[in-house]
Amino acid sequence: MCLALGAAQDDMLVGLAWAVHAVVFAAVLPMAYIKYGIRSGRWQDRHVGQRERRLHLIPVIMASVGIAIAPMVLFHAPAQMTALVVAMLAALGAILPVTAFWKISVHTAVSAGAITILTLGVSPWWAAASPLVALIGWSRGVLRDHTLGQVVAGTVLGIIVAGPVFACLI
Repeated sequence: MCLALGAAQDDMLVGLAWAVHAVVFAAVLPMAYIKYGIRSGRWQDRHVGQRERRLHLIPVIMASVGIAIAPMVLFHAPAQMTALVVAMLAALGAILPVTAFWKISVHTAVSAGAITILTLGVSPWWAAASPLVALIGWSRGVLRDHTLGQVVAGTVLGIIVAGPVFACLI
């Protein structure tokens, strides 16, 4: 998603550079932290299936994503790229309190939010990718990681948080 939105910027190279920046702080660093947690025995797998342990992990990811925003503002990243990262942070901020009492599907929240942002920021044709969210939700159910309600709630949260935050900032 970051690369697709970055490539759609007026200056594609600048957009892609900021996309890589976003990927490092929103994916690479959090995954490195998760891998460290697996090696140290803190978590059993990369999905961090235990809801209680997600309460520790999500703030760490939020800090990483939040740190990414400062250079984007300071060095005038394209508005859509900054809006993307702020929307990511907002979605994580909405997921965290729900996680305190329920295991909402982060996978469907992220995928639904991503498709919403790409639809708004790149092309309405990205809406055609919406069945992928259903496929991801189906897989979460088959793996018995989530109930149908948790999958649907994640999908709705991704759309109603990430989409409007992104739209308000572009």
